[in-house]
Amino acid sequence: MLFRRRARMLRLLVCGRLGPVWMWKALLLFVAIGFAGQLLGVIFNKSSVQSAGRSIFSSPDAQGPSLGSCQPHTHIMFLKTHKTASSTVLNMLYRFGDERDLRFALPLGYQLGYPLPFNAHRVKGYRGPRAVEFHIMGNHMRFNKAETEKVMPADTFYFSIIRDPVALAESSFAYYKEVAPAFRKAKSLGDFADDPKKYYDPRLRNNHYARNLLWFDFGMDHNANFSEALAQRAEAMIRRTFKLILVSEYFDQSMILLRHALCWPLDAVVSFSLNARQQKPSVIGGMGGSWVGKAVAAAGVGGRVVRSQAKTLTNVTEEQREKLRQWNALDWHLYKSFNRTFWGEINRFGHAQMEQEVALLRTRREDLARVCLRDGGKPVESHRIRDKNIRPYQSGLVKILGYELQLGLDNATRMACLSMIRPEIQYKDVLDAKQFPRAPAAQPGQPNQGPMVAAGGSLSRQDSSRTGERPVGGEAGGRTVEEGERDWDGSRLMRRNLTLIRGQEKGR
Repeated sequence: MLFRRRARMLRLLVCGRLGPVWMWKALLLFVAIGFAGQLLGVIFNKSSVQSAGRSIFSSPDAQGPSLGSCQPHTHIMFLKTHKTASSTVLNMLYRFGDERDLRFALPLGYQLGYPLPFNAHRVKGYRGPRAVEFHIMGNHMRFNKAETEKVMPADTFYFSIIRDPVALAESSFAYYKEVAPAFRKAKSLGDFADDPKKYYDPRLRNNHYARNLLWFDFGMDHNANFSEALAQRAEAMIRRTFKLILVSEYFDQSMILLRHALCWPLDAVVSFSLNARQQKPSVIGGMGGSWVGKAVAAAGVGGRVVRSQAKTLTNVTEEQREKLRQWNALDWHLYKSFNRTFWGEINRFGHAQMEQEVALLRTRREDLARVCLRDGGKPVESHRIRDKNIRPYQSGLVKILGYELQLGLDNATRMACLSMIRPEIQYKDVLDAKQFPRAPAAQPGQPNQGPMVAAGGSLSRQDSSRTGERPVGGEAGGRTVEEGERDWDGSRLMRRNLTLIRGQEKGR
């Protein structure tokens, strides 16, 4: 019976009672083409970003121009100065070491005892002078050469970064206004510049942010009266120790010099601006409205910038700028001296070659931004970032911006892109968990090892060495971590991004 029905339907189709045969064939062909097109479209949309991402990190462009037969430096000490784009530099060090499983000299908390002079026992896992090989040190510290040399190998490459003291003061005022008493009392930076001594008391904690901050970070007395002899002695000391001093106003040129000094591939010094303040640039060092110009301006390392955020609080006249230079005379001497040295290095490098390699770096940055970041790398406000693990910490008068990852990335590409935008605190947690893995979950009858907490996109067990709740057995000769969580005057410190504050000041 079934066979008869099918035969009848076939006769009807052939006879054209249900339509011409060509019409059915054409309909079937269109349906097949449509289905194939839809299938291919889905596959293409799903894999286009992934394939681009998979290739971009392994392309020849990732290596950059040849550096000859040199070997990459892996023993590196970076003095992370404040408000100089140093968080962006630290991210490069984190990425380089993380990808190669190098050992970091990490702090017990989030800074290496700052603002106290550095002590080797502030390094987590330190067992004595050079008992453990540490490859990279770069978290905030007040430099102490003798103690640093106990931790780092003899062949360590030392470098740092500086910034024009006036621009640094503008950034510090916006970031540390609620932390530094001298800034907190002043109505605006201009008000402070007109009469700094009216607001500045050297005895008050955190006022070091308000005067000669570079000098302080290099470990010297930032309240000393300026003299040429003192400034030249300090400059000579820095030159004996540090092989390269970068200049944040010329960030890309600095990255090229750093790449050649360390013998690193190009991608190791390509970065997206981190810990950047929200501001609307109008004139950016001749770079116009390009993504590169906006990123550099956001980091505070471009040319002249007109700020809209907290404008009335940080704007200063030319006369006030000169007063800030006099107030920060020790920093101003360092900046002028090492800025001249910096351009001497570029002269020896060759201006034509520098321009060529800077262009390659900027092109590479834009290429990675297109693959890694949404909207071509436009920084966004923290609350707009959907992944809470990569939201930057907020502090001060202005908003600190971050980035959104591109959707549809394969896992390997996503992890590589994520490492470029992961904020400093979260990245430190990730490295800490990797370098000091926690014990597995406790079995029945065994003591609990502590709760699991999110650490920059991965889970790690909460580390009591950061909280100061109890001593860490076996580390640093049985020293208590509580010491690393209290300031010089014994007051309890709490984590506030790169600033430590007293418990009683929390609500101010």
